[in-house]
Amino acid sequence: MSFLARTPVIWTSFLLMLAIGVGFGLCRPMVGGAFLDMTSDPEMSRTIIATMSDAQRTAHAWVTVLLDTAYPLAYGGFLGGVALRFFGKFGTYAALPALGVVIIDLTENLVQVLALAGWVDALDAKTWLTPLKFGLFFLAAGVAVIGLVIGVVGLLRQRRA
Repeated sequence: MSFLARTPVIWTSFLLMLAIGVGFGLCRPMVGGAFLDMTSDPEMSRTIIATMSDAQRTAHAWVTVLLDTAYPLAYGGFLGGVALRFFGKFGTYAALPALGVVIIDLTENLVQVLALAGWVDALDAKTWLTPLKFGLFFLAAGVAVIGLVIGVVGLLRQRRA
């Protein structure tokens, strides 16, 4: 995991995260405007799928498989890398929320692809997957912000010395 803490890896993960975020914006019209991973309500997700054309469901599945698989790897690498880099011997523990959110986000993606392929009963798992994903994401982001503050303070102290 020390690979993630390297400066070039952190920057690359950050830039990939931003680029993939732009990609989602560009793909939004192809999927009918609504991404399934923004709601935890299975009924709302079923309604979104029911209102999609076949082309929109196919596009959404591909966006999920390609972009939304790469996205958690990118933001997880960034958030986890920052935690590993700046929390010293506690870095592994500080990176656990980032690892957790990647696993949960990828699991949610699987559920969504199954639902887009016709297994809409799989969407019931979104009741707990989506809130857990967002909770772990915000926890990992908070840890990363604290890590960045630690890094900036350390840099300022080093320059004073």
